[in-house]
Amino acid sequence: MQKITAVVGRNGSGKTLYIEKLRKDMATDRLRYIAFSDSYGPAVDKAYYLQLRWNQHDIDPETPNVGELLERAYKMAGEDTEERRQLQSHLYELFHMEPLLDKYIITLSSGELRKFQLTKTLFANPKLLIMENPFIGLDAETRDQLKELLKLLVKEQEIDIMLVLSKTDDIPDSVSEVIEIRDTHVMPPCTKEEYEFRQTNIPEHVLSKHEMDAILHLPYKDDDYQCDEVINMRNVTIRYGNRTILKDLNWTVHNGDRWALSGQNGSGKSTLLSLVCADNPQSYACDITLFDHQRGTGESIWDIKRHIGYVSPEMHRSYQRNLPAVRIVASGLKDSVGLYVKPNEEEYAVCKWWLDMFGMEGKYNRPFLSLSSGEQRLVLLARAFVKDPQLLILDEPLHGLDLWNRRRVKDIIETFCQRRNKTMVMVTHYEEELPNVITHRKYLTKQL
Repeated sequence: MQKITAVVGRNGSGKTLYIEKLRKDMATDRLRYIAFSDSYGPAVDKAYYLQLRWNQHDIDPETPNVGELLERAYKMAGEDTEERRQLQSHLYELFHMEPLLDKYIITLSSGELRKFQLTKTLFANPKLLIMENPFIGLDAETRDQLKELLKLLVKEQEIDIMLVLSKTDDIPDSVSEVIEIRDTHVMPPCTKEEYEFRQTNIPEHVLSKHEMDAILHLPYKDDDYQCDEVINMRNVTIRYGNRTILKDLNWTVHNGDRWALSGQNGSGKSTLLSLVCADNPQSYACDITLFDHQRGTGESIWDIKRHIGYVSPEMHRSYQRNLPAVRIVASGLKDSVGLYVKPNEEEYAVCKWWLDMFGMEGKYNRPFLSLSSGEQRLVLLARAFVKDPQLLILDEPLHGLDLWNRRRVKDIIETFCQRRNKTMVMVTHYEEELPNVITHRKYLTKQL
């Protein structure tokens, strides 16, 4: 009888090692694996850089679009039968793929990428499907739909499914067993109810009072902007070809505001933030003011970026250099993806302090790509905070983090935002991820 199994454990506990051994022991062409790190696929990875998603003129015109890639995957997966075409239509309908078919894969949002990868993989009709954090980046409606689809696949397609989950409250009710990994040790399988019964509650705060005080009393810088309006967008419209992503958007963020930015997958949340960070070339054609400086009037974007701490799925994807963790953090001091200027000892000490704050003590020199995806996210968060920014842009910052680390990061955000002259915009598809300092909300809707 086919079943759904959940593999759970803390960040760095050994879940990935367990799955790698399982894949090696069970080598078969009917096994499929979707990892958090490979959403774009190898054909795109070698050409990927942080701003490529918004620089569509850099994409080779010969590059196939989503529809062509899916049709190619469909044909490679098996014979073209009426039953398989019905499965294709069902998947397209479930994941709302029709509006995405003429897009380039590199232009998809992180949630849309997840839908693409799942659709392509399910064409192969695997007997065992292993998915790492499949609910990451999906809005609430699509998460619920995916859980129903997984239950349906087990029943109708005779497929075993294994979900590797960092966020254990994402365990679907339909799982037959839970396998917990603790410090690389594999615990005996149990039911979801048994697993939940033996879990200890996450404390109200993970950071100690000493750590909170240390953040609150960080020295202030002399070169902070003194302004009322940190972000001011007036009638901003973003189009790619005949597709409108944002239309006549007006948005003002005042100094000290903490905004929650939400919306369905593909509604333009990451595009909006790319305008703030000047990663989107269309930002220079828009009426945008940052820190009282009109975009395109002479203020260097590097001067602006010095005051912004930023983390996003796109940034995580772009970090493919296997530098030590402390150097990844140090790159935030220089606003570079790679580190081209060597920090001094005082700067390295600050980087190590922030790694400690995010629970990464003792891992300063661990190569970035050898860390688990959750540990990588903690490193990138330390990178966002290391320069004590005035403006935090946090695009799904808790991706891939276990419940303990999510509480730790929320503690850091909540404490940091109590400091003078601090403003934040945060994107998440999980209401419970929002820190308790949110003062404003903005919901984006898809343009038709």
